[in-house]
Amino acid sequence: MSLTDLLVMLAYLAAMPVVALMLAGRQSSPTAYLEGHRDLPWWALCLSLVATETSTLTVISVPGIAYGSGMVFVGLALGYLVGRAIVAWWFLPLYQQGQMLSAYDWLGQCFGPTMQRLASATFLTTRLLAEAVRLFAGMLPLATMLAALHIHLPQPVLLGGIMLLTLFYTVCGGLRAVVWSDSIQFGLYLFGATACALLLWHGAPAGTWHSLQQAGRLHLFAHDAPLLNSPFTPLAALAGGALLSVASHGTDQLMVQRVLAARSLRDARLALMGSALGVGVLFALLSLTGVLLWARNGGLTPAQAGYASPDAIFPAYIVRDLPPGLRGLMLAGILAATMGSLSATLSAMTAASVGDFAPLCAHATRRLRCSALGFARLVSVVWACALVACAGLFAHASQSAILLGLSIAACGYGPMLGTFVAGMARSVQKQARTLAPAFALSVPCMVWAMLALHPNGHPLAFAWLIVLGMMVLFGLAGLLHIMHLSPYPLPARNRRPKS
Repeated sequence: MSLTDLLVMLAYLAAMPVVALMLAGRQSSPTAYLEGHRDLPWWALCLSLVATETSTLTVISVPGIAYGSGMVFVGLALGYLVGRAIVAWWFLPLYQQGQMLSAYDWLGQCFGPTMQRLASATFLTTRLLAEAVRLFAGMLPLATMLAALHIHLPQPVLLGGIMLLTLFYTVCGGLRAVVWSDSIQFGLYLFGATACALLLWHGAPAGTWHSLQQAGRLHLFAHDAPLLNSPFTPLAALAGGALLSVASHGTDQLMVQRVLAARSLRDARLALMGSALGVGVLFALLSLTGVLLWARNGGLTPAQAGYASPDAIFPAYIVRDLPPGLRGLMLAGILAATMGSLSATLSAMTAASVGDFAPLCAHATRRLRCSALGFARLVSVVWACALVACAGLFAHASQSAILLGLSIAACGYGPMLGTFVAGMARSVQKQARTLAPAFALSVPCMVWAMLALHPNGHPLAFAWLIVLGMMVLFGLAGLLHIMHLSPYPLPARNRRPKS
């Protein structure tokens, strides 16, 4: 690594938290800490949403997938756009009804506190495990790239350093600091992806675009892939991508926390729809980089080109071929992708803990003799320690374990989305008392399905797991209703007077 690269990385690490905290201002209450005063501009929330759903794995893996399969991630982004339009017009009005700290407040209003806490506990558990795996897996390419530049840092040191820096501005500035830092970080790696694509295009010989077309590298969908296994077939990308986006951006606190901080319903919709376009642009730039690298290597497979895996293609290009300065900026961008998703996770988990388990948190606050704001910050620190501890458990994980970790969130998406749909359908509210036990049973069923169902010898595609989860939830709720197993009473607003 050149001195220029090192200075660029150090300048970023020093300046980003300072700028984010200056923009965030002082946090004087737990509401300000977790909701950001509800006065953040829609475009900042938009950039924060994109940074939250992307990570180092996204920046590294999308070019590798495009190297072998073309622009299929852009086709997936079209499905995301459809899904977010559904969330913007069907889900967001629900969240604008009163002051909510988490997405699961609304479930509590419909089905009572038991359902609210079950949903929140599911989110906290799946997010802890999934983000821990994503944190460790995302750190590996960064550690490998630094080692190639003769900077050798033990994995625990690198992991702890990333967490401490992220925790510093998250605890000091709250959600406002998270949103502003996410905006800066997304801008950084979007600029880096643009620069890489332009450099590769500038160095490509004449006729490259025609060659890519002839080779099918510009196709948006994988037409010959198995329907149940590939997320990139036309049906899986459009319908499945839309369903995935509805589940993640409509029911997952990690995403919903951003729209809860919007000034109005209009701003929340602008942020959500703008994030779909932002993700599409990022996927297009990273995919273009991948297909141009394929053309640059003469169409060789990753193994023929000397790469250990598709994920090694883009890091190798950064280390070997980018000019000094830009290489350091791109390394900082990859680090920014990890920090962006990590800070958003800490903030969302804290909001869900404090909002959905308020009586327990109030008791703990009295026992610890601290302020409500101090307790909320302490919760953030506890979740940070838990993430580092869980990430350490995956130190010897294989690639299958990494893929398993990235799929953990899917186990809760189907049942969670089904519960929200049930809340919107008044006719289904008659079975509200059976939803809580059905939800509690359906999540373990989905864990089993994720591990056991392998059509054609390959795991079931992510989108179909969501469909299956909804079917399992409604099936169990109907069965419990028929068997008159209803241990939980309806909330008062859903009870009907006796005739």
